[in-house]
Amino acid sequence: MAALKNDRFLRALAGEKVDMTPVWMMRQAGRYLPEYRATRAQAGDFMSLCKSPELACEVTLQPLRRYAMDAAILFSDILIVPHALGQDLQFLAGEGPHLSPRLVDAALSSLQPAPHHFAPVWETVRLTRAALPEGVTMLGFIGSPWTVATYMVAGEGSKDHHVARAMAYRDPVAFAEIIQAIVDSSITYLSGQIEAGAEAVQLFDSWAGSLAPQQFQRWVVEPTAQIVSAIRALHPNVPIIGFPKGAGAKLPAYAWETGVDAVGVDETVDPRWISKELPVQMPVQGNLDPLLLISGGPQLEDAARDVLDAFRGRPHVFNLGHGISQHTPPEHVAELVD
Repeated sequence: MAALKNDRFLRALAGEKVDMTPVWMMRQAGRYLPEYRATRAQAGDFMSLCKSPELACEVTLQPLRRYAMDAAILFSDILIVPHALGQDLQFLAGEGPHLSPRLVDAALSSLQPAPHHFAPVWETVRLTRAALPEGVTMLGFIGSPWTVATYMVAGEGSKDHHVARAMAYRDPVAFAEIIQAIVDSSITYLSGQIEAGAEAVQLFDSWAGSLAPQQFQRWVVEPTAQIVSAIRALHPNVPIIGFPKGAGAKLPAYAWETGVDAVGVDETVDPRWISKELPVQMPVQGNLDPLLLISGGPQLEDAARDVLDAFRGRPHVFNLGHGISQHTPPEHVAELVD
């Protein structure tokens, strides 16, 4: 693939000066857009949409037709890795994801690996990269090992991830085997995305905030550092963004010790505090409260300007503290991007 010109997003991640702050938003392709809902209905269900490269490409491109985003994030799901490791994956209406067998009940060795589940995602990356407007970055992603493990162990999501946390305390050897399997599979999966055309990648650790400091170090920092080191060795010019949601006071250690190129911060983090705690050259991504997009109006603009002011003087990619809510009016996203 030829390099894209005037790429504001990649230049910001490289610490270069840019003409304006680049912006993209987590879950920028999703249920708040009527065109997404129509495409999902065409696919039949969520997993069929993820496994159809043409439809997943269409969904990835939809927000770019409405908004001047600086990056397109691959449309997929963080649970493709456990699916490829051999767990059955279903999304049930009103219930969210279900994985079986649950690894709190079954041994990791009982799973039959199914790496063919990666191929449709890699094809989605290829199709999307080829269709992107000049200057828009193709962004790949994975779920980080701790977050993925919470689903693999419990078989579903939970509010406090107690099943995975308890297993990590009760049987750290077995839990470490699960984490290592996720690490190894994630390196293969992420490298394949990059080879297919992803120009930057993000590691989502959505449930990092549920861990005590020592557990955070073992199950978040160390596995993330292993993935970052492997991807950097394979693809040294591809920037890596780490997003440990809920890390709070543990965020500086994550930024220093994992080796990520940039760190994403959620809406609970004081942007002025984290800006002082991080190396001055490290790009920061975030961190507007997604709920402000529902309300819109002057409070949205004021909060966005405050985030911009807080990170002024350091490399910054504007984003939300987490994903766009399905209840967000699309015109409020346009207002924010403008």
